[in-house]
Amino acid sequence: MPRFMKSLNNISRAQAIFRRDSLPGDLSPNMHSFVLAICRAPGSTQDEIGKDVCISKSVVSRRIEWLCDNGYATSETDPGDKRCQRIYPTERMLELFPEVRRISREWMQMLTEDISDGELEIFEAVLSRLETRAREVVRL
Repeated sequence: MPRFMKSLNNISRAQAIFRRDSLPGDLSPNMHSFVLAICRAPGSTQDEIGKDVCISKSVVSRRIEWLCDNGYATSETDPGDKRCQRIYPTERMLELFPEVRRISREWMQMLTEDISDGELEIFEAVLSRLETRAREVVRL
């Protein structure tokens, strides 16, 4: 039986430590994916962000509330659907966005520095198939 899930989880935990140690301020490592999602697609709904980062609606709601309360994002009711909240980055988040992207790129460069382009292409193709299947299984 493949043990890749344990390896992926350990890589993710190590990445959280790297993020925590690399980014000054009060933004926790688990907020990086929210910064990336919100800045790449301003005006996304909470549901869209949840699907993008693959996190439950309740967790997304709490994290977005924290981002709004701490000046990183704003939430506006969708004029076409009053039940829907659209999330926008504030200037504070937009200023942080390049640093979050830099940290992500630096992490990937360190992890893949001795892996060939061909190996990475195969690995990414297999991971993409696994991600697609995982999203199908949980209906995301």
